[in-house]
Amino acid sequence: MHNYLDFEKPISDLEGKILELKKLAGEDESVNTSDEIARLEGRVRDAMAEIYSKLSPWQKTQVARHPSRPHFLDYAAELFTEFTPLAGDRNFANDDAIQAGLARFRGSPVAVIGQEKGNDTKSRIKHNFGSPRPEGYRKAVRVMEMADRFGLPLITLVDTAGAYPGVNAEERGQAEAIARSTEMCLNVKVPIVTVVIGEGGSGGAIAIATGNRVFMLEHAIYSVISPEGAASILWRDSTRAKEAASNMKITAEDLKSLGVIDGIIPEPVGGAHRDPQAVIGRTGTVIADALKELSGRNGDELRADRRQKYLNIGRNL
Repeated sequence: MHNYLDFEKPISDLEGKILELKKLAGEDESVNTSDEIARLEGRVRDAMAEIYSKLSPWQKTQVARHPSRPHFLDYAAELFTEFTPLAGDRNFANDDAIQAGLARFRGSPVAVIGQEKGNDTKSRIKHNFGSPRPEGYRKAVRVMEMADRFGLPLITLVDTAGAYPGVNAEERGQAEAIARSTEMCLNVKVPIVTVVIGEGGSGGAIAIATGNRVFMLEHAIYSVISPEGAASILWRDSTRAKEAASNMKITAEDLKSLGVIDGIIPEPVGGAHRDPQAVIGRTGTVIADALKELSGRNGDELRADRRQKYLNIGRNL
């Protein structure tokens, strides 16, 4: 059974009937339900196509946060070979919210950084729900320095509601760590290709997302603050998150039109969780094409390209 979102009730009802018919056919072989199942499956496809063709920003936010949506480790398992995660910031501790290391992408060596949310209670606690602490960003800086030293293209996969806001994180220099990571992204002389695969929240995202090319999945979101946080600040009422989401320009379509991102990766109808293999494959193709485009540029050109990209965003906004 899928984890259905609120607006997916028509799909939930139809798929529930399909399961009942399949169970009935399994219990009594004399009952032929194949025609009815086929008819209901057609209605499911039509309902999903209609619902997902006109999602609101708040509904896209819900899809981006879907518990079954593929996360960093799912992408890493499919896209990279010989992935060797590196641990620790060589200063305080290791942070499992940031996964970083060396790997091969389609046979070529690369450096990889991403945020991992986890997919069950135990793994979510281990990865702090994808909200990195300062040591996570310092680990990212360490891997970026290594990539720069050895001339390795850098691939980053963003999926975080934001950096961890706890007192202990602030005591250890959360803002400084985010700033250093963002600065390192701007300064390295290797190509950086970024994909927002779920949530791209605030400085916690931009710290590893300041790339030469930035892409978003169709139903991902990318924003300076979560809709709930914006509603709490603007109206002192987090229940107005739906209204905030509609006004914040957080969807891939909005950000592409504003020039903040370079492209949108289509998701299967129903979201990435409906067909993870397909969306991961498309993501790999987009990354490969971007790296090929950037491969002919030297380090100074790559850094200048990155700097100009973000200057242009500031001017356009």
